[in-house]
Amino acid sequence: MGQAPKRLLKRTDFLTVRRGEKRRGRFFLVEVLNRGDSEAPRVGFTVTKKVGNAVVRNRVRRRLKEAVRTYAAADMESGHDYVIVGREDVLTAPFGELKAELSRRIHAKR
Repeated sequence: MGQAPKRLLKRTDFLTVRRGEKRRGRFFLVEVLNRGDSEAPRVGFTVTKKVGNAVVRNRVRRRLKEAVRTYAAADMESGHDYVIVGREDVLTAPFGELKAELSRRIHAKR
C-alpha cells in the first residue's frame, strides 16, 4: 500500500482484469485482479457509450481520475490491477460521496 498507482493503457490489460473480482457500486463497477507481484498498483478507467456522448464520458472519466488521485490512490494494494467502469450517476454525485464509495469498493473483500 502507499505507492502511487500507474495507469493501465492497453486493451489486453483491461481484458485481463475482467477475469478478476467484480465489486459493484452505485456510481461504478470496480474490477480487481491480483497480479501476484509487489509492483505498484495499476488503475484504468472506462466508460461505456451507453452513458452518453464523448463529452459526457470524458467528464465521468475525469471525475473518477480526480477521486482516485486525491483520495483513493493510497487505498490501492501493491500487486493489484483496478479497472473502474464509470456510470452516469458519477456526474451528479457529490464529490465527497464519490470518494467514500470509491474507498469502500477498493477495500471490499469477498
